[in-house]
Amino acid sequence: MRNLFIGEYQHGMDLKGRISVPSKFREELGDCFIITKGINGCLFIYSQEEWTSFSQKLRTLPLTNREAQAFIRLFFAGASECDVDKQGRILIPTNLREYAKLDKDISIIGVFSRVEIWSKDSWEDYSNNSSAGYDNILEKLAELGI
Repeated sequence: MRNLFIGEYQHGMDLKGRISVPSKFREELGDCFIITKGINGCLFIYSQEEWTSFSQKLRTLPLTNREAQAFIRLFFAGASECDVDKQGRILIPTNLREYAKLDKDISIIGVFSRVEIWSKDSWEDYSNNSSAGYDNILEKLAELGI
C-alpha cells in the first residue's frame, strides 16, 4: 500500500539549510528520499517508491510535446536525494531553498502521496487565499462523483 501523508507541522531551518522532518513522515519516507521543485513555490518530497511510480508515468509523455519535456527537464534537474542524519534532519540544497524562498520558519505538510515544504509566509498566504474557495472546490468535486 502506498504512503498517505497528512497533517501540517511548523519547523525551523538552521543556518546550514537543515530541517527536521516530522518523525511521522520520516517513518513513511524511509532513510533516503527525493526532494524537488514543486508548484506554487513549494518543494515536493517523494519516497523512493512514489518517485519511481511517478517517474514511470512521466516516461509515457511524448517526446514531441514541448510542455511535457520542459516540465520533465526542470523537475528532474532540480531533484536531489536526501539522506536523514542521526537527528532526523535533511539538508535542503541551496538551489531548492532559493526556489521555495525558504528562510528560518517553514511549514511541512502532508499531501496524500507526497510531503510539501513551504516557507511559513508562503504557506499562510496560499492557505488563506485557497480557503475562500474551499466550498466551491468541494462542490465541483461532488459533481465529479468524489
